[in-house]
Amino acid sequence: MSRFESIDVTRLRWFAGVAEELHFARAAQAMGISRQRLSRTVIELEEELGTKLFVPGAQPTQLTAAGEELLTAAREILANVVREPAPAADDEAERLRVGFVPGVTVTKWERIWRERFPELPLEMVAIPMRDQESALREGLVDMAFVRLPVDRDGMSAIPLYRELPVVVVPKDHPISVFEQVSTLELADERMQDAADLDDAAMTMEMVAAVGGAAIVPHSIARLHARKDLVYRTVTDVPTTEIALAWPEDRTTELVEEFVGVVRGRSARSSRSPSGQESKKPQAKAQSRGVKKPSGGKKPAPAKRGGAVRKPGKRRGR
Repeated sequence: MSRFESIDVTRLRWFAGVAEELHFARAAQAMGISRQRLSRTVIELEEELGTKLFVPGAQPTQLTAAGEELLTAAREILANVVREPAPAADDEAERLRVGFVPGVTVTKWERIWRERFPELPLEMVAIPMRDQESALREGLVDMAFVRLPVDRDGMSAIPLYRELPVVVVPKDHPISVFEQVSTLELADERMQDAADLDDAAMTMEMVAAVGGAAIVPHSIARLHARKDLVYRTVTDVPTTEIALAWPEDRTTELVEEFVGVVRGRSARSSRSPSGQESKKPQAKAQSRGVKKPSGGKKPAPAKRGGAVRKPGKRRGR
């Protein structure tokens, strides 16, 4: 048993939990940790001891002879250890905090995450656009949906989609009869300052109260929609871009899992940590007798988002 006494008590406790439950997901939920972290701990133990602790690919989960030996030793060691509460840092590591700036709708991704990882808390945090970068660099959130540009120094960012610019005007304004306009056609308009998107509600109030117009991203106009205002596409103003960003030095497995969710990867995708673990025992078997596709055209990549109209003439509805 002496060779097991050097193993960290927490790892022994986690191994014993899954060894007694013989079910990784249930054991992880009972111990308040993620299934991915529990699986990673077992893999590290197997690498450290140079032997398999669970029968690869067995359904239901089964211990090997070495696993039975370690479980017996773990019970004896843990019986003589005073159980201490998990440090706060571990609790933080097992919760993912994702920020989002005004105009970004996160409902779809939040729902997929909760379906895929019901035991892992996900906290969605609304953050002002002016604080999007500081919230990431100061650790207030683990990652965030931001509106580009952001300083890329030490930051990973995956562009997701572009937003059309729209002009917001009172509903009885002459522009309201058109589907799209150019900035040339807005030259004589009294333009309200819409640079601060965090204060967009007040901008809309100004347009409704004193008239004029304001150009904002489409999602902001939709977020602050009012019955007395309408918005129309502006053809020659640059689009804005939404991205998912996080500090490079905090690229954890949870962050990678959320990236997979946002990018539409399946739960078994080999590019996600959980997918790699689920496929690892059978990877060798799958590699035999698999033929590569011969010829044929590659499927066309799916289009992302709606098409942005090219600048053109004003058109009636």
